[in-house]
Amino acid sequence: QVQLVESGGGLVQPGGSLRLSCVASGFTLDDGGIGWFRQAPGKKREGVSWIRNSDGATGYADSVKGRFTISRDKAKNTVYLQMNNLKPEDTANYYCARSRGLLGLAPVLYAYWGQGTQVTVSS
Repeated sequence: QVQLVESGGGLVQPGGSLRLSCVASGFTLDDGGIGWFRQAPGKKREGVSWIRNSDGATGYADSVKGRFTISRDKAKNTVYLQMNNLKPEDTANYYCARSRGLLGLAPVLYAYWGQGTQVTVSS
């Protein structure tokens, strides 16, 4: 069975940094890829970033470009999201998800989802 487990969320001040982790089981990081998504109260789920398992190609939402970096460690079957210069608008529950095929920022592309980890940016 496929499982995705996020960790690393917490409370941080504006301008601070956080690194999220997504540990995958039931599959290896060989095909398709992993995406990071977030959902704040009263808002729709939005794509943040993605990474292709085969070659490490990446994509980002405009709102996080230059601040967030996605990476992977295939030996650990783990994908990371390094979040720098955090803003209050980044506050949300963050989810990782797996796609077996096409990648992008649309949630419909992803079939398997983790449980989420809360990120709160507040002064």
